[in-house]
Amino acid sequence: MLAELQLRNFRCFESLGIEFAPGFNFFVGRNGQGKTSILEAACVLLRLQSQRSSTLAPAVRFGEKSFGVSGRLENHLLEFRYSALRRKVALDHVEQRPLDEYLRLGRVVSFANTDIELVRGGSETRRRYLDFLATQIDPLYRPTLRAYERALRSRNALLKSPHPRPREIAAYEAPLLEHGSKLGGMRAKLVERLAPLAAAAHREISGTGETLQLRFAPGNSDDFASDLANSHAQELRLRQTIVGPHRDDIELLVEAKTANQYASEGQQRTVALALKIAQARIFLMEEGTAPLLLIDDIFGELDPVRRNALLQHLPAEAQKFVTATSMQWRENVGEGPVFELEDRTLIPR
Repeated sequence: MLAELQLRNFRCFESLGIEFAPGFNFFVGRNGQGKTSILEAACVLLRLQSQRSSTLAPAVRFGEKSFGVSGRLENHLLEFRYSALRRKVALDHVEQRPLDEYLRLGRVVSFANTDIELVRGGSETRRRYLDFLATQIDPLYRPTLRAYERALRSRNALLKSPHPRPREIAAYEAPLLEHGSKLGGMRAKLVERLAPLAAAAHREISGTGETLQLRFAPGNSDDFASDLANSHAQELRLRQTIVGPHRDDIELLVEAKTANQYASEGQQRTVALALKIAQARIFLMEEGTAPLLLIDDIFGELDPVRRNALLQHLPAEAQKFVTATSMQWRENVGEGPVFELEDRTLIPR
């Protein structure tokens, strides 16, 4: 478990220190007091990335140039310092390069009200869902994703230039094809592993016989090279690469119907919860590791049936950080310390 967390110049906090309990830890307060920022800091410490933002720059406190987060996970001291110019990652006071040993220690699953966008939103949200999980279970995924993104950015920059040169554009096709093929294959296998776990979680939460299916929808065919060649004229017109893993998606089907078109809001929320529980179960079933669950102000928004069903099917072994504006919804929830936030100051109850 994460035993303690220290923040400096992170979001709205100049300085903050917290000691956590195993099981549930509750953070209560009005909106804008920093509850979500505490959860974000825990994610940044363990995964070196935010569950809220694609970059870490917004997490630097206004007027400052850097932030720092540190904490104890089991018997290890983790430290991360971030600025626009440098990142420093240390494990037990030893700076880490590469990051494999550091990143293998902690696992995170994040729940938030915005998770419904996994169902009703665009494909980018679902790709982020896959990427956030895959980087935690496959050490080769992160470098493969980064290599593909570098090749894609360079190729798109050339396509956007005033006078695109075919020879220069072609120079980036080899790395795009190499890393893109690997990335697409990794994502396809991950969706295959997630599908039965999400389907089971969906049945448990919904309490009905409704079926949930996950299907991988690749952004290119098995012949990626031909797709790229055949799209060249359209690429020059649109000035961007139009086929490849940056267009990958997941099809979500409830009772064989597309969830974003035919499912009710309640059904869509159930699908989103099932996807997140499936993430947690992959860690438990395939790695034997209980993840840290970051549950950001969702219990008060769920109806009692879904709330109770979710609580019953969260991994009992997992440490849970829960934020809420009040505790009125709290019924039959596990015991744990309650921290109240007022004027962005932490007040243990």
